Amino acid sequence: MIQIIEIIGRAHQGVTKPFLCKGDDDLLYYVKGTGSHAGHRSLLAEWISAHLARAFGLPIAPFQLVDVPEILIEIAIPDWTSLGSGIAFASKQQTFAQELQWSQIKQIPTQLQQDILVFDWWIHNADRSLTDKGGNPNLLWDTQEKKLAVIDHNNAFDIGFNPIEFCESHVFRGQIPAVFEDCVVRATYVERMERAFAAFETACNNSPLNWWWIGDGVPCSFNKDDARRLLARFDNQSFWGIAS
Repeated sequence: MIQIIEIIGRAHQGVTKPFLCKGDDDLLYYVKGTGSHAGHRSLLAEWISAHLARAFGLPIAPFQLVDVPEILIEIAIPDWTSLGSGIAFASKQQTFAQELQWSQIKQIPTQLQQDILVFDWWIHNADRSLTDKGGNPNLLWDTQEKKLAVIDHNNAFDIGFNPIEFCESHVFRGQIPAVFEDCVVRATYVERMERAFAAFETACNNSPLNWWWIGDGVPCSFNKDDARRLLARFDNQSFWGIAS
């Protein structure tokens, strides 16, 4: 496991404001720990969703677990101690990538737009909004390579998920008719979700044990059984009903 050797700063974007850190491999990572705003539930949602996204075929930024030494937190400036020590979630910095802008959407291939739309609908991730007035797409666009990187799924498995708001605010909401009203396209996605679903158990089994608990005998608010049931609905006809 990569060990974090330096905390460089904090991201200005995103609710969780992850920490930019350097690993002992000399690479830079955006790191979210149990002591940060992310919290245990958010870390589990992030970790599990990242595995699902990769299995589903999305261009997710490379991710892994890293170790934040306690001594690094002890000597950090006050605002940075909230990262917390121990095992954390890390997403590799995308060097030439910037947050996707409204004017750049047309550069994203239609297939990829549809993939991200369906994936977010599947995992109940409403945290990918964007309009001509701004938003929070949680997508990075490399202007040099013309490539997209998917990031930040800490709000997935949202128990307060509102399907109507999702359909009104999602960055790729324009693709809803092309996907949700085409039975052939829908069947293709059902097959992809079925294959990717296996990654759920893998992610759960390989997640840090302490993420599941917030104290001695006190579980965190992430419910594995509820998450599994949410994902398993992909082969139900009603899965496509509300957004169509």
